[in-house]
Amino acid sequence: MKRIFFLLFPLIMFSQSKILDDNLFVKIPEGDYRVGRKGYINNPSRRVTVDAFYISKYEITNKQFEKFVEATKYKTDAEKLKNAMVFEPGLKEFRWIQDSTAYWRYPNGVSRGGIEGKMNHPVTTISYKDALAYCNWAGVRLPTFNEWEIASRAGSETEYFWGEDSGELINYANVWHGQDHLTADTSDGYVTTSPVGSFEPNPWDIYDIYGNVFELTEGKLPKEKRKYAHARGGSWWCSSKSCNFFNSVDIGRVNTRASFSNLGFRVCKDAEEEEEL
Repeated sequence: MKRIFFLLFPLIMFSQSKILDDNLFVKIPEGDYRVGRKGYINNPSRRVTVDAFYISKYEITNKQFEKFVEATKYKTDAEKLKNAMVFEPGLKEFRWIQDSTAYWRYPNGVSRGGIEGKMNHPVTTISYKDALAYCNWAGVRLPTFNEWEIASRAGSETEYFWGEDSGELINYANVWHGQDHLTADTSDGYVTTSPVGSFEPNPWDIYDIYGNVFELTEGKLPKEKRKYAHARGGSWWCSSKSCNFFNSVDIGRVNTRASFSNLGFRVCKDAEEEEEL
C-alpha cells in the first residue's frame, strides 16, 4: 500500500454532548505555539496562533461509535463502497488487502474476527466522511492539524513530547516492534489495536497520541489552496522500519472516502462553546 496516510491543564466533561460521559477532555489554552520542523517541506517550522480548545484525552472507541450508529442508523463508506483496506500478518511491507466484508464492526474483515470484547478499542475502518458524520451527531469536531500537533507536543518543541530519542516510545504508544510484518508482533501485548489509555499519557494527560491508530485531522497546510483531510500520529502497524510516522511532526493527506483498519480519530470542541453552557 502506498503511504496515502503519510501521513497539568483542567479536565472537564461535555455533559450536553452525545458522546459518552466518561470521555474526558483536556483544555488547551489559547496562545502562540511552535509547530513543524525546520527544513520539512510538508510541515515547515513556524509559529501559529490558536484559540483555546478542548481535545479528547482518548481516541473515539467502538462503544462510542456504536451509540452513534444505533441512534442514526448510519452506514459507513466501507459498508457502502466495499473498499476497506485491512491487514493480517504475513504481508510484505506497505502491503494491505482490500476486503469487501470489512467495516468498523469487522475492522480487518469478517474472516479475521469482529470487535466483540474490544468495545474500548479505538474505532477503525471508517473514512473522513464517516468521522465528520459522527462529529455532527455528537456536537464536536475533528482537530485541525495544528491543534492536534500542539496537543501532542504538550508544550515541547521536539519531535516527540519527551525529546528526540525514539527509544522511549514503547512506554507511550502501541506500535509494531517486529523486524517486518511477515510475522505477528505481540511484544507489547497487541497485534493490532489496544484499549484506549493502555499506555502512558503525554504530560497534558492525552493518551495514544502516538500509535494505536492514525488520527484524522483537517486543515490547510502552508502551500495548500484548500482544506484537506490529514492523518497524524502513527498506528499499531507503524514500525521504525516501515512508516515511522509515530511523532508530532509528520502529516499525510488522506482520501476522504478511504477506510483503513489503522485509521481512527479523536475529537475537539471550541472552548467558548463549552463555557457558554
